[in-house]
Amino acid sequence: MNIIATKHRLGRIGIWSLELRFGNASEIVEAAAELDELGFGTIWIPGGVGGDLLGDVDRLLSATRKVVIATGILNIWKHLPEDVCAWWLKQSNDRQARILLGLGVSHAPLIGDTYRKPLAAMGNYLQQLSERGVPSDAVCVAALGPKMLELARDRTAGAHPYLVPPEHSALARAVLGPDALLAPEQGVVLDSDPARVREICRQTVEQYRGFPNYANNWRRLGFTNEDIANASDRLIGALFASGTPERIAERVNAHRASGADHVCLQVITGAPRPDIGAARVAWRRLAAGLL
Repeated sequence: MNIIATKHRLGRIGIWSLELRFGNASEIVEAAAELDELGFGTIWIPGGVGGDLLGDVDRLLSATRKVVIATGILNIWKHLPEDVCAWWLKQSNDRQARILLGLGVSHAPLIGDTYRKPLAAMGNYLQQLSERGVPSDAVCVAALGPKMLELARDRTAGAHPYLVPPEHSALARAVLGPDALLAPEQGVVLDSDPARVREICRQTVEQYRGFPNYANNWRRLGFTNEDIANASDRLIGALFASGTPERIAERVNAHRASGADHVCLQVITGAPRPDIGAARVAWRRLAAGLL
């Protein structure tokens, strides 16, 4: 397993984007090509809802030349491992080198009766990928708690935590050890008005507060039930970075000082639906200030 090479390919900073999954196809292709030229190391796209995620990865690979395309995440309940492996094996060596499969167990309230013990399910899924030829350094796990982090450390390139502050990066690094990949997502709002930022971030976090894996992780980090129920200023300030690109850089540096190898930035615009135009403006500002 060549984790060092995987880390090098990902680069220091990536972009995590809803807009590059759900939107006009021609605009997505154009925007992805621009991100590649701006110099971001990795483009991450969500996959929790399922759908043609692998086809969307194909589209982004074809639109770009250098950047890694990562899934954040591929929902293991919505994609059969044999289908993922068949897709992987059809890729050229050059394209395989630009793919990172971030896997996740999603949330019991979303999956329903088919949901079972997540740690065992993830372990079984990883075993099937390995047996069918997907290398472990092309895979990471959306791990939050210690046991899932241990699985990510032992069976994949590492971990891709979501909705976490730098304090979680420190705890994750302690579990992962010095070598495994740690690539947290970091939500950012390029706005310096505290009231607007709080409103945008509260709207964003609303859908996650009821999911036990996120709530339990925040409790492990010292947040109270009241913090979670009310999306307190303390919780919002920990989960999201806001202000100028220079302020965003401070949060990226805090993650890296806590053990992160790569930080993927998700621009939160507050738009009611994915707005690729607004996202592109923000990505350019971030590139100018951070790359």
